[in-house]
Amino acid sequence: MSHPIEQLKQIMARLRDPQSGCPWDQKQTFESIVPHTVEETYEVVDAIYAQDWENLQEELGDFVFQAIFYSQLAQEQGLFDFDDVIRGVNEKLIRRHPHVFSDQVFDSEAEIRANWEKVKAEEKAHTGRKEQSILDGVPQSLPALSRAYKLQTKCAKHGFDWETLTPVVDKVREELDEVIDEVRRSPADPAAIEDELGDLLFAVVNLTRHLKHHPESALTRANQKFARRFQGVEALAGQAGKSLDDYTLDELDQFWVQVKRQEKNQGSD
Repeated sequence: MSHPIEQLKQIMARLRDPQSGCPWDQKQTFESIVPHTVEETYEVVDAIYAQDWENLQEELGDFVFQAIFYSQLAQEQGLFDFDDVIRGVNEKLIRRHPHVFSDQVFDSEAEIRANWEKVKAEEKAHTGRKEQSILDGVPQSLPALSRAYKLQTKCAKHGFDWETLTPVVDKVREELDEVIDEVRRSPADPAAIEDELGDLLFAVVNLTRHLKHHPESALTRANQKFARRFQGVEALAGQAGKSLDDYTLDELDQFWVQVKRQEKNQGSD
């Protein structure tokens, strides 16, 4: 029996076969698969956060299939194949970790990171991909919170960053005040409000970064906590055989306080 990866490549080629393949797979393009890739990525993340390891195994399989699919499309167009992809990442990992795969020694993690960036720059120069800005390497399609974090991190590496927490906190307060000022204007300008909200979110991302956390992870935890507590509110509301719409906001808020108290007693965050 062939190696599992080889078998997967054969299955993919069969699915794309012009005569005997699957009609859906046959008509796909690089662009049409992108939404599926994004979805599969988040399903992997969901499985990890849920610590559902059996599901994670399945989702990782779907994730690998995305790489196989793109590689098959590229092979059909004479661009590269899956072996080229694997060969490239193997070489890159070895090249970027000389402290592991050679006798090169670094004195600190900071030196390791500096060498990593140096090697990356050399790789881009070798391929002719020259950056006009240090921000050119930050993907445009990243989720907004992650892109803000990456933009700030890139700039911070070149000294464009506050050294203490106080001005970071002050900036958050300043941006919040500007949101409120804009909201109170008459007539209100929706575009200006959105601009100020964006500035506030960007400042909060900066605060999160300075506190050594990632905004996506922090907001994910907040989302999970809110959903868990709201489901608790739903459960309490349903005990009387009534729907949420049958309660006033004050009554629902009392349920919320009750759920929070129960979580605190049980040791939840």
